[in-house]
Amino acid sequence: MLPDVAGLDSPALLMVCAAIALAGLTRGFAGFGAAMIYMPVASAIMDPKLAAASLLLVDATISMPMVISATKQCDWRTVLPAALGAFLTVSIGAWVLTTADPYVLRWIVSCVVLTLLTILVSGWRYTKAPSKRTSFGVGVISGLLGGMTQLSGPPIITYWMSGPSPVNVIRANLITYFFFTSFGSFAAFWWNGLITQELLLLSLIICPAYALSIFIGAKGFSLSGGRSYRMLAYTLILGAAITSMPVLDGFLR
Repeated sequence: MLPDVAGLDSPALLMVCAAIALAGLTRGFAGFGAAMIYMPVASAIMDPKLAAASLLLVDATISMPMVISATKQCDWRTVLPAALGAFLTVSIGAWVLTTADPYVLRWIVSCVVLTLLTILVSGWRYTKAPSKRTSFGVGVISGLLGGMTQLSGPPIITYWMSGPSPVNVIRANLITYFFFTSFGSFAAFWWNGLITQELLLLSLIICPAYALSIFIGAKGFSLSGGRSYRMLAYTLILGAAITSMPVLDGFLR
């Protein structure tokens, strides 16, 4: 029996743990996607502000070994400008998170994820090497969304997955990028009063599930050699888009 935390009883906490475990598998394998899996489910159960902050805290802690490995493969020429752009705007997004209607934020999550999926599945690709200026601009948009919903992935994922880089570099770029942007997110969340004792207790409860699943996911990527990377990413993104729709709460909650 789990203790009640943040007004959540044991069944609700178990559902949150299941969501963070699936998010960890996704993050470990693809290098992204934790927010796309965790946020729609967790935001339907608890305050989106608490859900976003809990994911930030456990991911920044648990993903460190994966980050060290990724820094040896990533394309620093595009990662650093994108991370800088996100750092400059994440605090604006976090301010929106503390003031906006949670119902509206959930619809934003759903629409953004569906837009991302449409672009990726369409098969659109660019062949030129990404520029520093474009990388910075995409990072600006990504940081804004990240501060609002912890869903900073859509713009930057679309940017790199639509380019010419191989899967292992795309994954390394995403892992390294999210590591750097987590510093700005943490500072913004702290400034807006989202780092609380309640958050720390919730994070301690869900952390073991995330740690185990992210390890399994990373091992899975190594064994697969990156095969089925895109298909898995598309499938998980679609699931996140569907579960984030408030109109489906009657069926999914």
